[in-house]
Amino acid sequence: MQPQPISIVKSFAEGRWHTPAANLQSVASALTGAVVAQTSSDGLDFGAMVSFARRVGGPALRAMTFRERAAMLKALAQAVMARKEELYALAVATGATRSDNAIDIEGGAGTLFSYASKGRRELPDDQLWIDGEPEPLGRGGSFVGQHVLSPRHGVAVHINAFNFPVWGMLEKLGPTWLAGMPAIVKPAQATGYVSEACVQLLLDTGLLPEGALQLVSGSAGDLLDHLGGQDVVAFTGSAATAQKLQNHSVIAREAVRFTAERDSLNASILGPDAEPGSPEFDLFVREVVREMTVKAGQKCTAIRRALVPSSLIDDVQDAVSARLAKIVVGDPAVEGVRMGALVSRAQRDDVRARVTELAAEARLVHGSLSDVALTGDGLESGAFLSPLLLRADDPGSASLIHEVEAFGPVATLMPYRDLDDAVMLANRGKGSLVMSVFTHDAAVARDVTLGAGAFHGRILLADRDSAGESTGHGSPLPVLVHGGPGRAGGGEELGGLRGVKHYMQRTALQGSPALLSKVVRQQLPGAPIVEGDRHPFRLTFTEIEPGYSVRTAPRTVTLADIEQFAHFTGDTFYAHMDEEAATANPLFGGRVAHGYLILAFAAGLFVDPAPGPVLANYGLENLRFVQPLKPGEAMQAVLTCKSKVLKTDEMGEVRWNVRVTNQDGDLVATYDLLTMNALV
Repeated sequence: MQPQPISIVKSFAEGRWHTPAANLQSVASALTGAVVAQTSSDGLDFGAMVSFARRVGGPALRAMTFRERAAMLKALAQAVMARKEELYALAVATGATRSDNAIDIEGGAGTLFSYASKGRRELPDDQLWIDGEPEPLGRGGSFVGQHVLSPRHGVAVHINAFNFPVWGMLEKLGPTWLAGMPAIVKPAQATGYVSEACVQLLLDTGLLPEGALQLVSGSAGDLLDHLGGQDVVAFTGSAATAQKLQNHSVIAREAVRFTAERDSLNASILGPDAEPGSPEFDLFVREVVREMTVKAGQKCTAIRRALVPSSLIDDVQDAVSARLAKIVVGDPAVEGVRMGALVSRAQRDDVRARVTELAAEARLVHGSLSDVALTGDGLESGAFLSPLLLRADDPGSASLIHEVEAFGPVATLMPYRDLDDAVMLANRGKGSLVMSVFTHDAAVARDVTLGAGAFHGRILLADRDSAGESTGHGSPLPVLVHGGPGRAGGGEELGGLRGVKHYMQRTALQGSPALLSKVVRQQLPGAPIVEGDRHPFRLTFTEIEPGYSVRTAPRTVTLADIEQFAHFTGDTFYAHMDEEAATANPLFGGRVAHGYLILAFAAGLFVDPAPGPVLANYGLENLRFVQPLKPGEAMQAVLTCKSKVLKTDEMGEVRWNVRVTNQDGDLVATYDLLTMNALV
């Protein structure tokens, strides 16, 4: 193995790179023990960094719309993918295999891509985000309430763990920047040199507004002392450090928004139906081994407690041990190596100490605390450890196995008597990021969900049907929440747009529909409309404004219309075709028009057939049929522009509220129609 040159890990503060000159701490290669980096935050002015983020980065990001921020995230993700080999080359010294680092590097880019897509497709082309429907506050309709979300006027401080120096940073930055907040990133020193390289890569794009990103390499110093009520702290790491941060006097006094994603004693349950030879049994065994060996078990989501029916524990132990025996440990650059090193010798020693604690209640049934067969040269001073499988035969009366975590390639097998016992044991972890259940029995899956859902942030229900596409027990996904109650920290990250809201402030606006519509740039119910003399399908995206409305001519629906529609479509439901049966129905009191006939006739009333700015009618949402329309009654439609969102440089989505009324003005149906309109 070639030695890696020693680098001085820099910080990026107040728009420039800062190279420390004092109090340098050495970072060793996890593979060889040789020093590969030196790091220090000596000389940084943390108060100035916070001020710079608030004064410069915040206003610049808040001036951008959600759509502009989403486009920025996509371009940043593309930049990471274009230069990923640079990150792979550096990450070798962390001890991880290439497939491990793919989870970190390409997974981080994938998270940015996901948030870019969410922002482009689901958020407005605006700086304000409407949260929910308006609430009527007065009988006359002139006083309403509307919740909105706006970016917080502070800085997001991200304190990240050592195990994912790229993904751990990008999974927080994606929702933070999409929300419109600047960030100060504090990676763990053990792998911070990889984070530094990724930050350099992001800055090189020139896409980030000044002040949107700053990096602290080394100690966080007095950074937290400068925070206030508009700021956010997002932490990933141990429970002990999270507790220390959460109890910081400034965080408590200023009510700084704080979220923690902490290491947890995640459980996996083999269902009572999963006999040896079943697909679920084999999937469970493979997953336990994978979670023990990926990143050398250094994952906050790894399986720490494997719960199996008491009658099957010997079978599971034999199957897991057989697969672990095939795991080749050593230099990830050598073909065939499946597991690399822990991040440092200190981390390895900590895992050994925790396993020694667990030995009071569990016995080691595979692996060795002191010996590990290594593949590769020059690894004698590396941080390697054998995969360690423990077994605790009386988990109900034990306590340490439900409280002590060995953050490495370690898992403990535990038997359970019945499903209630399994759920109880899983919940003994006092809250986890994830648990999994391997079963093909829907009743088992439901019972576990009901019994354990409150204790776990995510539950994987794994079986043969999902195995081909499943991302597995330990993989957080951008669209699903990552976090959990109790020991797991009580916070949430990711979860699609839920993660964006964490960096925004929800505010309840009160006022008239007319005024609030102007504020949120969307037509709210009750706001005045502008009845135009031009057909809406003749207006370009640029010309249309929320509140523009057109009323169609009326059309009388006849019995012949109803019968023809029924025979043409095949919908001969009795309410449309049988007068006696329809009369007996208290909802109708006689034959009525089909709901979809009403929609079709409404389209015929408002669609302009000639080519024009409307490129497509591509959606219909929030449909409600309010009251029936009977033969001989007339219907009329009112189209009102509700909102519009730019989609490309050539076109945008227009959302129309459609209200169909009868000849008395009573509401028959209402829905939102989506059209794609040319920009000009």
